[in-house]
Amino acid sequence: MGESELWGMVHAERAALAEDLAGLNHAQWDAGSLCTEFTVREVVAHLTSGANLGPVRWMAGVIRCRFDFDAMVAYRLAQQLGTDHGETLERFRRSVTSTAKAPIPVVAMLGEVIVHGEDIRRPLRIQRDYPIATLTYVAEYFHRSNMTVPSERRTRGLRLSATDGPFSGGAQDGALVSGGTLALIMAMAGRSAYGAELAGEGAGVIAGSG
Repeated sequence: MGESELWGMVHAERAALAEDLAGLNHAQWDAGSLCTEFTVREVVAHLTSGANLGPVRWMAGVIRCRFDFDAMVAYRLAQQLGTDHGETLERFRRSVTSTAKAPIPVVAMLGEVIVHGEDIRRPLRIQRDYPIATLTYVAEYFHRSNMTVPSERRTRGLRLSATDGPFSGGAQDGALVSGGTLALIMAMAGRSAYGAELAGEGAGVIAGSG
C-alpha cells in the first residue's frame, strides 16, 4: 500500500474522531482516558501535536528536553491544549489532513490515531465501526514492530488470530490469542481494558503485559 493511501486512512480516522468529539460535554472532555496519565482533552492535544511535528521540529523538541521523551510529549501537548476544550477541538480539526510526522512510518501514525481514538471513545462509551482493512493493516504492523509501542514484544511467542477479519500472525506453534482485530490491536498497545474480549490460552499473557 502506498503512502498516499495510508495518509487517506489517517485522515479518515482523524475526521471520524473529530466528529465524535464535537458532541462531548464539559465533563466528558475532562474525563480520564485509557491513556491513564491523560484526560480526554489531553489525548486530543497529544494527537494534534503529533500531526504538527515534522522531523526538524521533532528533533528540536528532543534536544530541548535533553532526550527525555516523556518531557517532550508533555511540552508539545501543552502547546496544543489551548485555553478551553473548544480551542483544543479546533486545533485538532485543523490538523485532520496534515501529513507532518516525526521520523516514523505513516502506518505508525495510523496506529496512533486508532489507539488514542479508542483511549477516548472506550471510557465515554462511544463506538466506531472501523473499516476492517484499516484495522488489519495496523495489526499487521503492530505485531512486527516495537516502534511507538512495544507491541512485538508483547506478542512474542504467541499466535494471533482475528475473528472478524483476515489478520493472523505470530508464532505458528505459540499459544493462541483470538478476538476482534481492534481488541488485538489495543491489547498489543498495552490496553488491558480489552482483555475480556480475547480468548485462547495466550489471552491472559497479552492482557497482562501492559
